[in-house]
Formats: sequence, structure tokens, C-alpha cells
Amino acid sequence: MHTRHIAQRLADALADTPVVLLNGARQTGKSTLAQTLAEPGSRRYLTLDDPAVLAAARHDPAGFIQGLSGPVVLDEVQRAPEIFLPIKAAVDRDRTPGRFLLTGSANVLLLPQMADSLAGRMEILSLWPLSSAERSDQPAQNRAEWLVDGGPERAGTLPCPRPALIDTLVRGGFPEATQRTTAGRRRAWFDSYLQAVMQRDVQDLARVEQLQALPSLLQLLALRSGGLLNFAELSRASGLQQTTLKRYFALLETLFLVHRLLPWERNAGKRLVKTPKVYLPDSGLLAHLTGQDAASLDNALGLPGALIETWVLTELLKHLAFSDRGLTLWHYRTQAGQEVDFVLETRQGALTGIEVKAAVSLGANDFKGLRHLQETEPERFRRGYVLYAGQEVVAFGSGLWGVPLGMWWGFGGPDPH
Repeated sequence: MHTRHIAQRLADALADTPVVLLNGARQTGKSTLAQTLAEPGSRRYLTLDDPAVLAAARHDPAGFIQGLSGPVVLDEVQRAPEIFLPIKAAVDRDRTPGRFLLTGSANVLLLPQMADSLAGRMEILSLWPLSSAERSDQPAQNRAEWLVDGGPERAGTLPCPRPALIDTLVRGGFPEATQRTTAGRRRAWFDSYLQAVMQRDVQDLARVEQLQALPSLLQLLALRSGGLLNFAELSRASGLQQTTLKRYFALLETLFLVHRLLPWERNAGKRLVKTPKVYLPDSGLLAHLTGQDAASLDNALGLPGALIETWVLTELLKHLAFSDRGLTLWHYRTQAGQEVDFVLETRQGALTGIEVKAAVSLGANDFKGLRHLQETEPERFRRGYVLYAGQEVVAFGSGLWGVPLGMWWGFGGPDPH
């Protein structure tokens, strides 16, 4: 079993917070991680996937919570959002840290049945599929913080062999999918996974009149991963009315099957009204839905930019999940078309720009978007990187660097901290 880099942050949260919610898609390893904290005699484990437990929680939520003593794990809490009010009442009577460790395969704060957010009583952590560093059993060195702190400026060679990159892209990070040894067995896993989520979790959360439209919508979104989210265009392509489309998109978002990345804007009030980008949250799932496998990628002249960009997005999210620095992630795009794939922002407003290229070599033109951001925001901009499929860390002017994509699974230079 791979060590999860968020484990220490989870332990820290349980040490001083009454309720901790571990959120993430199905099959990311939430239950496994939670059960490691449910050693005999230390923390009771109950899952709402058990019909008897679910029936008790739904029939008498207050009685169910009152009947629990000591620290407890409640798995798959999105199936009974009614229990959040009784949890609030229990915590208000006794604020012992770590009383409740909850896990959810849907973003419970987005559920319409959610009666209380437990503000001030609950810390929410996100468990994404395995990162490349977790898969290769690397220590919990935070790559997002390393980029922000200028780590690449002190790094040496970071090998990024094409076979290893291709394997990383098509396997993704879902623990069971990564263990499948052939493309056919991975396809079978992803097919079963999507079927289970669509037929079970979707029906648990919402009444969907056109259930068959959801897999088709997810396929359309896969073909647009890394692109701007355009509901009008999606409506035409899917044949769904925009009101229905937006409701279905929100459902996929609640189930962590798509991720919306908001744009960075100097005026924070404008960030919510500008166009976001849309991504699938796992490169293996994206490769599956777009019909790409190791053989097809190996035979291609180059690697798909959207697939690599999606993978980098997921790596950033995974490392941000166990960072305690308050970093936020955005994309950058101007009306004139200047863009930067990703922007990391510190609490103090300092910016680190990240571009993603599938090529093994770089040129000055690859830094055009980063230079625009650097010149437009000189007081905020700290450094910019183009992540590429080569192996050398190279400088491209003041504050601009080319960094191999191999940084996500190993370091060839000094310790990043």
C-alpha cells in the first residue's frame, strides 16, 4: 500500500478539530486511509454503504449520532446528509478533537439536502487519486511549494524518459487502475468504475431524467479537457438545453468527475464572472475516454498536449491538498489571447506561472505567455516555468525556467526544502 502524503495533515487536523471531512472521488483510497486510523480500540469504523447502517442513519439521524461513543469514522456520509445537524449538536456539547472522521465520495457542501456546513467545527481535506510521487513511493516533498520557492533554480538534471511519461499518463492515479498490468484490464476497470458511479451515485444524489446523457456529456468534456468551459457550445454539441446541461455538469462536479479552474484576475471580484477552464481530474480516466493507450501514444510523433496539461493540473491539485501554505491555483487569459496554463498564488499575492509543453525541446516562443504575465504584473510575478518532456533544467531569462516533467516523480538535484 502506498503512503499517502496527506496522512500527516489528516493526523494534525484530527488532533485539534472536532470534525474532519475527507472528500474525494470514489476509489481514491479514502476508506483505506480512514481505516488505518480505526485500529481496534482506537476509533470505530462505520460505513453508510452498509444497508443497515444507512437505514439507521436515515431513520433517526439524531438517535444514530447519540448512540456513538468515542472517536468514530463515518464512511460515505453523502448518502445521509441528514446526520450533519445531529453531528453539529453533538460537537457543540463536546468539542473533543477528532470525534468524527467523515469521508465523502461527493462534495457534501454542494448537496441541496445539506442542512449545515459545520462552519468552525469541521476541517475539509481533499484526497485525490495517487500522485506520481506517491506511486513511486517518494517522500512527502511538496512539489507545488518547491515551484513557488524557486526550487528548480537549484536543481540538476530531472530525467523524463518517454516510456515512463507515457505509462504515467495512461495509468493515472486511481489505486486499483494503477495496479492493472495491461491496457485491456485498465479499460475494464474504468468501464466498471464509470458504470457504477453513473448508475449508483448519480441516482443517490439526484433525479436525472436523461441518465444516458451523462456518459455522453462526460465524453464531450473529456474531449475539451484543458479548454475553456463554454456552455453554449456544449449545449449545441450535446443536444441538451443549457439549464439541464448546467445541472448535469454540477452533478459531475459534485462527484469529482470534472474540475473547474477559475481564471486569475487582479480584481478578485471579477474572477467569478470570467470564463473558467474545465478538466477531468485524472489523466488515466481522460486517456480511457479519449481512446488513448500506451501503444497509441508510443506510435505517435508527439504526445497530446491536453493529456499532459490535464496530468499536470491533477499533480498540482494533489500537492496543494497537503500544503499548509494557503496556495491557490488559477489559469490566466487575456481578451487578446495571451494565456498561462496555471498560476499559483500565495496568500501575499505573489504569482508563479506554469506553462505545459509536450515537446522535448524548448524555444523562446514557449515563454511568451509567461513574459506577458511578468511584464503585466511586475510587482506580483516571482517566477515562471515551462514544464516540458526534456531532462535539463534551463534558464530562459530573468525568473524564467524550463523544467522537466520528471519533477513530479523524482528529483535529480538537492532536496526541494
